[in-house]
Amino acid sequence: MILRDPPNHLKLFFVMQGSIVPRIAPLIGAVTGFSLLVVLLDRYVIPLPHISLAATGVFGVALSLFLGFRNNAAYERWWEARKLWGGLVADMRSLGRESELFLTDAAHRSRFLRCAVLFAHLHRLALRGHLDGKPPEIWTGDDPELKILASPCAALDAAGRVLCEATETGHVDGFGRRALSERLASISLAQAGCERIRTTPLPFVYSLLVLRTTWLYCLAVPFALIEGTGIIAPVFAAVIAYVFFGLAAVTEELEHPFADRAHGLPLAAMTRTIEIALAERVGEPVPEPLRPSHGVLL
Repeated sequence: MILRDPPNHLKLFFVMQGSIVPRIAPLIGAVTGFSLLVVLLDRYVIPLPHISLAATGVFGVALSLFLGFRNNAAYERWWEARKLWGGLVADMRSLGRESELFLTDAAHRSRFLRCAVLFAHLHRLALRGHLDGKPPEIWTGDDPELKILASPCAALDAAGRVLCEATETGHVDGFGRRALSERLASISLAQAGCERIRTTPLPFVYSLLVLRTTWLYCLAVPFALIEGTGIIAPVFAAVIAYVFFGLAAVTEELEHPFADRAHGLPLAAMTRTIEIALAERVGEPVPEPLRPSHGVLL
């Protein structure tokens, strides 16, 4: 996620960090080149058919509405993902307080909360697609069972086993076990919501229709511009291509909120927030919050 002080208008116009211009520059260049070819052919070789600006205007309005709908759907996915991780952070903080209330044995409490932190790390790695990644060893300690945890579900299962052991030894009562179990269930629900977003992209037919329609519109626009704008038609065509291809590219960025790139959610920073909330409760030093690096918070 990009976090930086907003620059003035002049700097904002030229800033490239987080911009989709480098990504769509070849597409803009292709449309501009095609527009220039149309203008030169129409002026110096053979008159080409001219399209009414009103016709392309209606087409453009329809395309804009469809792009806006798809962009809203993508942003809703991004915002839902952020809310799920915000709820996860809140659940982890509550889990720390509830463990102090209900788990009377310090060893059980420490192991239980370590499982929670390991879950957050493994969940982050799974969403980012880093299946071979490992959580920080500070949270596994010398516990052989924690060292072999390989998935977020395994971490939650280990936390559940700690509750069972605490129940058998009388270190948690029935009410406390129920409260902690419900908190784990809430964490699992947030996990399932994130996995649903990651594994269920927007329908492919949306992307296909937007791509084809955008290209058709951008290739038709020069025939409507050559009569009114003449030789500068390629400039207007480039601006139009920037708008429509840019909207499509922004949608693709927002569609994947867990991607490890500038516009993805700062999962590492939010996991560090969970570490900060629980570190002192398990006797570990409280880490520093992650700071943006060159304006990007990972």
